[in-house]
Amino acid sequence: MNPAAIWVLTVFALLVCVIGLAVFAQYASLWIQCKMTRVPISLMNLIFMRLRKVSPVVIVRSMIMAVQSGITQHYPITRSKLEAHYLAGGNVPNVIRALIAAHRAGIELDWQTAQAIDLAGRDILDAVRTSVYPKVIDCPDASQSTSTLDAVAGDGIQLKARARVTVRTNIQQLIGGAMEDTVIARVGQGIVQAIGSTDSYATVLENPDNISRLVLNQGLEGNTAYEIVSIDIADIDVGENIGARLSADQAEADMRVAQANAEQQRALARAREQEMVAKTQENRASVVLAEAEVPRAVADGFRSGRLGLLDYYELKNVQADTAMRTAIATDSTRSITSGN
Repeated sequence: MNPAAIWVLTVFALLVCVIGLAVFAQYASLWIQCKMTRVPISLMNLIFMRLRKVSPVVIVRSMIMAVQSGITQHYPITRSKLEAHYLAGGNVPNVIRALIAAHRAGIELDWQTAQAIDLAGRDILDAVRTSVYPKVIDCPDASQSTSTLDAVAGDGIQLKARARVTVRTNIQQLIGGAMEDTVIARVGQGIVQAIGSTDSYATVLENPDNISRLVLNQGLEGNTAYEIVSIDIADIDVGENIGARLSADQAEADMRVAQANAEQQRALARAREQEMVAKTQENRASVVLAEAEVPRAVADGFRSGRLGLLDYYELKNVQADTAMRTAIATDSTRSITSGN
């Protein structure tokens, strides 16, 4: 054989050996771990994972956790399913840990539900932990501007309450279920409604647990991702007398309405008075016009002969007597008024 060809083949063989050793060195540790833990992943599978843009470390360690925990006997977990979940953007180790925790705690959770919850953006491991160890939610939320739930009892006394809600995750309703904010809002609404339906604030102060039981029996966890374990009234204080303040405000409003009605009546009376004054002036004008016709009628009577001189003087005497009587009546009225 040509020495040049032998040299080329030797160099090629050395390159193949170096590449093979490099690949083996890169995946040897993972492959050995798979062999020692009886995980069905070969060296070629590890190489192909890298070509498919899948992290072999994540898949191998997740499979080792699944096999060593024994959940592969209960859940259809395979390498291909883990790779598919990884490529879909899921958190493979978190899902495996959640399945292990659910299996150990006796919580019903399958692989399809777990990966669906994880792909939906929910922390499936935290959900399982909350199912095992319920957590406490403050109502109202401590991060909000209002620190108490303000409600008014039947007697008008305001009560300021704070509650603590113990919840556990409802795995079956985690997909599409409402989260903590909805639970807090519903519990707050229930507490306000329960206090408002109580006849006296003293009843609430004596037995705050009645409010808790009443709210708990309303089924507030419907369509939420949680199951309410208990509702406890942590603190309750007496506020203002809202009923008395509202009564005072109503009395003041009624007084203003009465004043407005009185002013309206007064304005109407003044308008009526001015109307009567105008009518009086009109009647006086009519009297003046009528009196102006008397001299004319007297003159016509003299010219026609129907009125004699004696008749004229008799008319003057009647007018003088009437004027005297009017003057006497006016003086008497003034004296009586001044005497009083």
